[in-house]
Amino acid sequence: MISIVASVMIAVVCILITAVVTAVVTTNVQKKSATNTIGNAEEKAREIIDEALKNAEAKKRESMLEIKEESIRTKNELDKEIKERRAEAQRSERRLQQKEENIDKKADMIERREQSLAAKEENLNKMKAEISKLNEQRLQELERISGLTSEQAKDYLLKIVEDEVKHETAVMIKEMESRAKEEADKKAKEYVVTAIQRCAADHVSETTISVVPLPNDEMKGRIIGREGRNIRTLETMTGVDLIIDDTPEAVILSGFDPIRREVARIALEKLIVDGRIHPARIEEMVEKAQKEVEVMIKEEGEAATLEVGVHGIHPELVRLLGKMKFRTSYGQNVLKHSIEVAHLSGLLAAEMGLDVRLAKRAGLLHDIGKAVDHEMEGSHIQLGAELCRKYKENSIVINAVEAHHGDVEPTSLIACIVQAADTISAARPGARRETLETYTTRLKQLEEITNNFKGVDKSFAIQAGREVRVMVIPEQISDSDMVLMARDISKQIEAELEYPGTIKVNVIRESRVIDYAK
Repeated sequence: MISIVASVMIAVVCILITAVVTAVVTTNVQKKSATNTIGNAEEKAREIIDEALKNAEAKKRESMLEIKEESIRTKNELDKEIKERRAEAQRSERRLQQKEENIDKKADMIERREQSLAAKEENLNKMKAEISKLNEQRLQELERISGLTSEQAKDYLLKIVEDEVKHETAVMIKEMESRAKEEADKKAKEYVVTAIQRCAADHVSETTISVVPLPNDEMKGRIIGREGRNIRTLETMTGVDLIIDDTPEAVILSGFDPIRREVARIALEKLIVDGRIHPARIEEMVEKAQKEVEVMIKEEGEAATLEVGVHGIHPELVRLLGKMKFRTSYGQNVLKHSIEVAHLSGLLAAEMGLDVRLAKRAGLLHDIGKAVDHEMEGSHIQLGAELCRKYKENSIVINAVEAHHGDVEPTSLIACIVQAADTISAARPGARRETLETYTTRLKQLEEITNNFKGVDKSFAIQAGREVRVMVIPEQISDSDMVLMARDISKQIEAELEYPGTIKVNVIRESRVIDYAK
């Protein structure tokens, strides 16, 4: 038992000894490990510090290099700017020197001129004294030769001067009258140009035919009818020729009376739409078309008065105005022409401070006679004046109708305005039909007539043949000869050419003297 306890005791002691030894060994191992770890950390810290110092040194060197490069670049830029400024200063200095030299030269020239002027002034004073002395001698000699005293000679001279003044006064009055006329012409042109610019009208030349489209060529046979009875009935009822030829899907209506042609066109279109084409139906449609045209005539007349702004015109005159829609003059629609003349007359009257409504009324009715001139004997001027008297129009309007072609002297400015507006509307390019060949031939003949005169250098027909400018040779034609030449050219143009309106003959004589300043 004791041995077991002893054995146990020994075992316990061995265990304790082993535990103590193990603890001691473990502690030593941990101390060594901690010592090694601390040593490694210190070594890494030293390496990091060394690396940081190296990087800082490198950054410092780079910064120093950049600063040096920036300073060098700044210095170069400053040097360059200094050089440029020095060059600019040198250029400015050279310019100033040149200016000073020029000023010195000019001062020298001025001084020389002053000296020359002083010398000339001195010579002039001497000449004045000599002239005064010579005048005294001349007066004494004149008194001796003429046997007149100074007072008598003075009276004689005053009479001569008075005659000269009278002549100069007459010349001056003539010049003032001419200048006033030119100013009036200029003002008139301004009024006309203003009126034309403010009145823009589109006119198309009227023709003597109308074209009626067909739905198909089969309709042509139906219009002709059996043995031509339909077409004969239509032509007899309307007084218009129907031309049915190879033109595809179209029938041509030919006639010089626009009203009849319009009636035929409306009747034929109605027959085509209806489809029943025979003599009885044709008569019915023609009667309907005539009634429609009558209504249209009345409406067109009323529309014209409304467009122009003229009221109170007799209903019969309004109907005649509408009838003028189907009347043409040289291819120009008479109603549109009258409306345009009314607008132009109103604009011109406004520019001149006259009665605008009365001017428009006169312009609208100036060609009213053309609505009946193919039915009654007499010119459209006489017929128009009679119609205006018959329906109690204003006396100014009647005079404007009579005077718009110069048959009667105008008694008012409104009559003159209507005359000018009528000429503008009829003469502007495109208003009336005129072939290009006829137009160019007339211009060519106009220039040939003027070129045949002796002393003419060249001539130009301008403004659509309304003016011819003639350039004369100044050595051969004097100012007095120009007046005679213009008159002779005008007479020859009147004798040899046919033209609407008037042609202005403008003879130009120009003298030039050329010299050179050295």
